[in-house]
Amino acid sequence: MPIIAVVDDDLAVCNSLKFSLELEGFAVRAYRSGAEFLAADGFGDCNCFVIDQRMPGMSGMELISELRGRNVSTPAILIISQPNTVLSARAAEAHVPIIEKPLLNNALVEKRGLCNGLRSLPRSGADLDRLFSSL
Repeated sequence: MPIIAVVDDDLAVCNSLKFSLELEGFAVRAYRSGAEFLAADGFGDCNCFVIDQRMPGMSGMELISELRGRNVSTPAILIISQPNTVLSARAAEAHVPIIEKPLLNNALVEKRGLCNGLRSLPRSGADLDRLFSSL
């Protein structure tokens, strides 16, 4: 079963994403901050990260940069309300798709291609670009 890590300081968002993704057949681990996620050191077996951009202490892109610095190439999805052009360009360069809040309720799981793509676990940036092109 694919494992998805959700990192968001908003407990309601974490719980909602966890519930929705579990209904789709994913195992989900939820973390309230980038620091908590890094300290847990359980990201090595995750197949995808869903990370909020705006969190206290460490932003979502900072967390992704830290993971990439540790040679963790697991696909990541950034969630944010009102992304700006600088952040959008930075995320695109890192092959990190953005999904805008408010989510969603089912914005992640309504994308059947996304869920199917997560199950096939692409690893390259080009594969991720194709997978998330419909978002």
